[in-house]
Amino acid sequence: MAVIHRTTMSPGKLELLAAWMPSKPWYRGGGAPLLTKAGGFRLDDPEGEVGIEFMVVTDTSGDSPVTYQVPMTYRGAPLASAADGLIGTSEHGVLGRRWIYDGAHDVVLVEQLLALLAGRTTAQDQNASDAPDPTVEVRTEGAGVPQGLTGPGAVTETADASLVTVGPAAQDGPVSTLTLCRVLRPGPAPEDVGSAGRVLAGWSAPDGARQHGPFARLAAFER
Repeated sequence: MAVIHRTTMSPGKLELLAAWMPSKPWYRGGGAPLLTKAGGFRLDDPEGEVGIEFMVVTDTSGDSPVTYQVPMTYRGAPLASAADGLIGTSEHGVLGRRWIYDGAHDVVLVEQLLALLAGRTTAQDQNASDAPDPTVEVRTEGAGVPQGLTGPGAVTETADASLVTVGPAAQDGPVSTLTLCRVLRPGPAPEDVGSAGRVLAGWSAPDGARQHGPFARLAAFER
C-alpha cells in the first residue's frame, strides 16, 4: 500500500514538469507551460519501494488549454535503465531526495500498469492512502491480457502518445505495444479489434467539468 505523505517537495512536481515537457514531441504549447493539476490516480508497487502516479496536468499557455497525462515514478536512488526518462530530482520533506522518472521508461510502472489491465491490481486514489479509485475503468477485450508480460523495451514518442514495447520473459517470445496517451481527450475509447485491453480515467476541465477518456491501451498480443 502506498502511503501519501502530507509534506513538501522542492522543486515541486509542476515545476519539474514545466521544465521537462517542452522537449517532448507530444507537447503542443508554444512556450513555457502554465500547468495546473487536473487529476490522476496511483498504483501500488508490490515491493513498497517505488511511488507510481499517473498525473494529469492542463497547460493554459497556448491559445486553448491542452490536457496531458504524465505517468511518473518516485525512487530513492537513480535507476540506470531509465536514465533517458529522468524528469528531475526533488527533496521530499519526509523521504529525502527522490529521483522522478517518466514512467514509460520505468519497469515497475509498466509492469503494474500491465497488472491493472490484467485485473491483478486495483487503481488507487491519487490523494489518499489505502483508498481504491472506482472511477478508473479497465476494459478487457479480445483474448484479454496474457500473463507474464514484462517491460519496458523500446519507447517511441509520437505526437500524442508514448509507445512502449512489452513482451514475455522469454527473449524469443512475441511482443506487443503498450500505448500511453499523452494528450488526453474526453469520450469513450474508440473501437479497435487490435486491442487486448484499455484503461480509462477521469480529470477536471479548466471550468471544473468532469472529463473521462482513454489513458492507456495494450495492443493485441501477436506472435
